[in-house]
Amino acid sequence: MADPVPSIELFAHTDCDELDFEWLTVKAREALSHCLESAGPGEAPLPSLEEIEVSVVSDETIAEVHGRFMDDPTPTDVITFHHGEILVSVDAARQEGPRHGHDPQTETLLYIIHGLLHLNGHRDLVEKDGDLMHDCQERILKFVTAS
Repeated sequence: MADPVPSIELFAHTDCDELDFEWLTVKAREALSHCLESAGPGEAPLPSLEEIEVSVVSDETIAEVHGRFMDDPTPTDVITFHHGEILVSVDAARQEGPRHGHDPQTETLLYIIHGLLHLNGHRDLVEKDGDLMHDCQERILKFVTAS
């Protein structure tokens, strides 16, 4: 019998009317199975989680969380907690998406994939690990957005 796949739910905690949460949820679920198949070298709580909660927040909110938990009060794109919570900044997605050739929705999905990969042991603090993680997230994003 296959291991159970965690459930994943997305919640909007800021103005993100331009995002299609139904599409994002479907694509995040597709990405989840690919992320589970792509274990990184670090601690990987993802396979043992029952659920993952993704909160789409503002830069202001993510900066507050970043400061409280990581001692860096600046906004960032995604924060992942090993208990299965992922925070994604829609403001970062709006700003950074065009630089990567993505609309805010696709960039938000990329951040969700990034968070899922962190939950499966991927790290990005060292260049070699970051390159591997980047390649993996781009491959998964391309696969799930092509279908």
